[in-house]
Amino acid sequence: MYQKNPSITKGVDWLTVCLYILLITIGLLCIFSVEYKVGDKVIQSFLGFKKNYSKQFFYFLACAVLATFILLTDSKLFTATANLSYLAGILLVLATFFVGKEIKGSKSWIPLGFMNLQPVEVCKIFVSLALAKYLSQPEVDFRKRKSQLITAALVFAPAIFSIMQGETGLALVYFAFLIPMYREGLPPIYMIVGAAMGVLLVISLLFPAKTLIIAFSVIAILFILLVRRTIRRNRELLLVIISVWLFCSLFVGVAVPFVFKHVFKGYQSDRIFSMVGVDNPFANKSDVKDEAETKKKEQKKKQQDYNVKQSKIAIGSGGFLGKGFLQGTQTQGDFVPEQHTDFIFTSVGENFGFLGSALLMLLYLGLLFRIVFIAERQRSTFSRVYAYSVAGIIFFHVAVNICVTIGLAPVIGITLPLISYGGSSLLTFTILIFILIKLDADRQMVLR
Repeated sequence: MYQKNPSITKGVDWLTVCLYILLITIGLLCIFSVEYKVGDKVIQSFLGFKKNYSKQFFYFLACAVLATFILLTDSKLFTATANLSYLAGILLVLATFFVGKEIKGSKSWIPLGFMNLQPVEVCKIFVSLALAKYLSQPEVDFRKRKSQLITAALVFAPAIFSIMQGETGLALVYFAFLIPMYREGLPPIYMIVGAAMGVLLVISLLFPAKTLIIAFSVIAILFILLVRRTIRRNRELLLVIISVWLFCSLFVGVAVPFVFKHVFKGYQSDRIFSMVGVDNPFANKSDVKDEAETKKKEQKKKQQDYNVKQSKIAIGSGGFLGKGFLQGTQTQGDFVPEQHTDFIFTSVGENFGFLGSALLMLLYLGLLFRIVFIAERQRSTFSRVYAYSVAGIIFFHVAVNICVTIGLAPVIGITLPLISYGGSSLLTFTILIFILIKLDADRQMVLR
């Protein structure tokens, strides 16, 4: 019979812990480099809880206490409370509609005095546990449509509430749960359709809907002519071709315009189209009544592009080896807005150059590979699903955040894990990682 580890340190994956501490240390240095000014008293400012790097340092100390508490907890507690914690997370997200604080156009924060808590950020922990709990049940067959629908509702309910709060960026993070779902048997057709929709979305940003529908029609007709002999023997092929044509046409002609007009806010649509260098065709032209309004709109668009342009300048100016710690002119000059949060990667690029950026990517890659390794050595489906959920969330955050800073994705407000400033973000990733470490320490247990 399996005996529970008597020591807090027994079975702990210290490589993961070291990677966690190293990334947080890099984050503190990056935030410090953004805010430090010549003449600042470093010790006093670090202990004063006034600077962002000071706050992040105390958040880290609080997270260290929380991590210790998690390691002292019985692993069975996570399975026993998974559904209850998910319900509590949903209620916390719903509470923001009534007691939430609006920050930068998003009413998704609950003020706690010493910090602002973002429930939809923390809810990723509860979704990870609930998803692991559901998929680990013996009676759940993930190949059946009913199980797939329940899983989708479980995962994307917080994302829907997030969109309603104006936090579209964080809502997109919940697509990271497709990774553990695919690992547990989600049919590949869903991933193929998802990838196809992504390609169609990018194409629809570059070309008008009418042009694309005509192009799809021509391609469909040519394909039918090429395989007409096969169609005579198998009429189902014709039905498939027509269905694909209809899906693509409705997607670019109906779905995309609806999302950009009624789901995304005006500034979000502008950012997305600005990324590909195209004017937003879904902008409300009725708002532009005269030349003064037009100029005002153009000025607003330039301001929206400013962040990414300054981010590219900062990263590019670092060269191969960087300008050196605290030597970045873009960073020290406060040219990059939100540099301590969403654009923290620019401080790495400017201070430490391509080499430092590459080393940071290797650290993240090492962490991801370690998590996957941990996932595959679990006896329990619960632990494996949870581990892949953590890997998916971290991968999505890193990939999207860096793509944003170099102009390959629109600005959607996603933090760089353990590096960006923010109590909610640091708390979330700490809990995610240390629950995983605890489950791995007790991997000989079969949890459900």
